[in-house]
Amino acid sequence: MIYLNGSTLTMDQMKRVIYQDEPVQIDSVSMEKVRKSREAVDGIVTRGETVYGITTGFGKLSDVHIHIHDVDDLQLHLIRSHACAVGEAFPEKVSKAMVVLRLNALLKGFSGVRTCVVELLRDLVNHSIIPVVPSQGSLGASGDLAPLAHLALVLVGEGEVHYQGKIQPAAAVFKRIGFTPLTLKAKEGLALINGTQAMTAMGIINYIEAERIMNQSDWIAAMTLEALEGIIDAFHPAIHEARGYPEQIEVAERIRLLTQGSKLMTHQGEKRVQDAYSLRCIPQVHGASRQSLSYVKEKLEIEMNAATDNPLIFEEGQVVVSGGNFHGQPIALAMDFLKIAVSEMASISERRVERLVNPQLNTLPAFLSPNPGLQSGAMIMQYVAASLVSENKTLSHPASVDSIPSSANQEDHVSMGTIGARHAYQIIINTQKTIAIELICAMQALEYRGESNASAAANQLLTAGRKVVASITEDRVFSKDIEALTKWMASDQFEWAIPLHSARSYM
Repeated sequence: MIYLNGSTLTMDQMKRVIYQDEPVQIDSVSMEKVRKSREAVDGIVTRGETVYGITTGFGKLSDVHIHIHDVDDLQLHLIRSHACAVGEAFPEKVSKAMVVLRLNALLKGFSGVRTCVVELLRDLVNHSIIPVVPSQGSLGASGDLAPLAHLALVLVGEGEVHYQGKIQPAAAVFKRIGFTPLTLKAKEGLALINGTQAMTAMGIINYIEAERIMNQSDWIAAMTLEALEGIIDAFHPAIHEARGYPEQIEVAERIRLLTQGSKLMTHQGEKRVQDAYSLRCIPQVHGASRQSLSYVKEKLEIEMNAATDNPLIFEEGQVVVSGGNFHGQPIALAMDFLKIAVSEMASISERRVERLVNPQLNTLPAFLSPNPGLQSGAMIMQYVAASLVSENKTLSHPASVDSIPSSANQEDHVSMGTIGARHAYQIIINTQKTIAIELICAMQALEYRGESNASAAANQLLTAGRKVVASITEDRVFSKDIEALTKWMASDQFEWAIPLHSARSYM
């Protein structure tokens, strides 16, 4: 059970909720803050004060005063009008993360919602009733309005949800399990949609998957090194300590551990003086990409515990301030950084694939084919990897440098952070496929070299990988192999396929 209080949610806790379905509960002190905040909103309405989004319209319409009898209708109109996101739905795990994040933000007690709102959000998480949220349509300020409006629709019994493996109308699911839809009151619609939870939720999934990719890339690169009889001297600790980047030092150490005991690794001058950069510079490149993870995690964990709606209510309603915490620039920049970092992991992986399949660059059978000429082997796998890498380069263009004015120029600078997060996710998917191709080629090359000559770690990975993808004995539809290996690597089975003592040493 994870207790949410609006301030202490961590990446590890999010992993447990999203990937392991650990339930959440509301901290009692935070619930009291929610009650106090709601009392403040009720007082504003009763006194007829002019406060943005409570007794006024939204955006450019903020100068329009709303009559006291219409303030509740205002919120439902807001949700329905803003629920115009388009495109494919976010992955279910992203939408689940959105619900958790929206709940956690409201528990800070600055948003003015009733306790029944946070309780229903909690119940959605714990019953795995996950809103279907279209992924396109957010400018990243005023927050993720369009996507979050689809989340809010579910709370009022409209829209659709993922439930028990199917997409179903929210109203039907609520009726079946006995949930009562909300009738929104003043401020609540705005509090539900004015925030950065879509980009942050996508960012959390991106971070988790990017970290997985970077761990796996080290392991696969080490196997490639053995298959290409790489020079171990380039990983000497003195070289990396001389530069001083901790991540570079760690990757070099990991490669040394992974290749320990290998009869295939060579020393400088034995077969060649130096390796190509895609082999020799693994610590420098992988290490630099790993540096992004610390930055991205720091920004995400701040945003996970941030109040990002508007206006915010402080000092038990004595201070109500309109600001701009909904602006997604911190996450936009973090996602653009992550895009570049993950894209580079694919780029260097594809270069290693080329070295594995190109007979001019190694002493292996051409294109790792069992019968070069008659059979093409892994030739076109390298084409696919090159295509994925090229696509990543276009997706890596920073979304955060773009801005389009909206709401009649009232909202004249936006972050495009959700676009950046979505593109980062696509880069991650492409990179997973690219390193899967490298693993297919590295396993084949290692078998040509002889498993008995390989390190224990390489043999462990080879044994596990061969349970998913068979050795290439003749040409076949390799698309199925790439997809199967990608799916395996994107699951926890990859890590559990390796003995724990080895995982601790090598990963």
